[in-house]
Amino acid sequence: MITKFATVYAGHIDLPDMGQMATPANERRYSNEQLAGVFAKTDVVAKTMDDLGYHAIWLAEHHFQHEGYECLPNVLMAAVHLAHVTKQIKIGCGFNIAPMWHPLRLAEDFATADILTEGRVIFGVGRGYHSREVETFGAPILDGEANRELFEEQVEIIMKAFSQESFSHHGKHYTLPPAVPYRGYELKEITLVPRPIHRPVECWQPIVSAKPRALDFMVRHDIRGVIGGGAATMAEGPILGYREAAARAGRDLKPGENLCLGIFIHLAETREKAVREITPFYEEHVKMFAPLGFVPGITPPQVAAVARRGGWAEAGVPTVEHFMKLGAWFAGTPAQLIEHLKSLEARFPGMEHINLSTSLCTPKTVMLEQLQRVAEEVMPAFR
Repeated sequence: MITKFATVYAGHIDLPDMGQMATPANERRYSNEQLAGVFAKTDVVAKTMDDLGYHAIWLAEHHFQHEGYECLPNVLMAAVHLAHVTKQIKIGCGFNIAPMWHPLRLAEDFATADILTEGRVIFGVGRGYHSREVETFGAPILDGEANRELFEEQVEIIMKAFSQESFSHHGKHYTLPPAVPYRGYELKEITLVPRPIHRPVECWQPIVSAKPRALDFMVRHDIRGVIGGGAATMAEGPILGYREAAARAGRDLKPGENLCLGIFIHLAETREKAVREITPFYEEHVKMFAPLGFVPGITPPQVAAVARRGGWAEAGVPTVEHFMKLGAWFAGTPAQLIEHLKSLEARFPGMEHINLSTSLCTPKTVMLEQLQRVAEEVMPAFR
C-alpha cells in the first residue's frame, strides 16, 4: 500500500504572470537575484514538508534556465544543505543527469553527500532531455542512441565504484584507471574514496519510453523507476513493463513494486474550483514542456500554438481535463484524491511511493497550502 508521500520541486521562481495569455516561454528572462531566490524557496518548502511528515522532497538538476522554470543546477549540494536545516525528510535527486558528469565525480559527490547527511540523500540518474543543457556540457542528446550508450556505460561505472573496494573499467567511452605509472607501479585498479556508507545505494531513474532495453538495464542494476505525469502517464504499460523486465531477470515483483507514480495535483473545496485554479499552472507547464516532447499526444501545429499568446482552443491544444482522464493530473477535493489513490492501490498492490506535486510555476504560497492540505486531509487515510 502507499506509505511514502513525496513531492517534486524543480526550482521554479514565482512568475509574475501565468497561462496561455501570459508571457510566452521563450520571452521570459529574469534577473540573477530573482533566479537565485529559488534556494530560499526550496528551504521553506523542505522545512514545511519535514514538519508535516513527508517521506521525501525530490529536486531536479537543470542548467541555464533564465526563463525561471527550473533553476537548481546541483541537487547534491542543495541536498547537503537541506539535510542540515531539516530533521528527517529525505532529499531525492530527481535526477542527476549522468551525461553531464564524469561518472566518478558524480559517484564521489554522492558518496560525500551520503556521509554528510547520514544517508538522507536518495540517488537518482537520468539521461537528460534539454539540448541546451546536455549538448553545452559536451554530451549527446540529439543523437538518442549515443546518449543512451554513454549513459549506460556511466551507470555501469558508478555502480562498480559504489559496490567494489577497487575496480577497473574498459569501455567505449572510458578506460578507468588509465594505464599510467604511479609512485613506482603500473596503475591497474582504482578505489572510490569515499564510497557511500549506506549501501546498497537506493537508486531511481525516470521511466519515459518504457522500452524493454531500458527496463532490462534498470532491473539489472536494481534501479527503481519513477513514472511521472509528463512523457509517461499513469497507464498500466510502464508498470507492467517494469514487472515483465523483472520477470525476465528471474524476479517476481508485485504490480507497482519498486516504482513511484507522479501526479500533478490541486485540491479545492470542489472539483470545479480546483480545475479553474490549476488551469493557468497547467498551461504554463505546457508552454514549457510541449516543445521538448513532454506533453503526450500534442501535435506540431499545437506546439506552435502554445508558443504564442492564446488561440489554444482553436488549435485543439489538450486541456487539463484531458490529462485528468489519463491519470497524470488531478484536480478535486481531498476526498476525491483519497478515492483516486485507493483505486491505484487496488490496481497496483506493490506500490509504496507516490509523488503528489504541484505543477511547474505554482506560486510558493499555493505550494505550501497544497502540501499542508495533502498532509492533513489525505495522508492520514494511508496510515
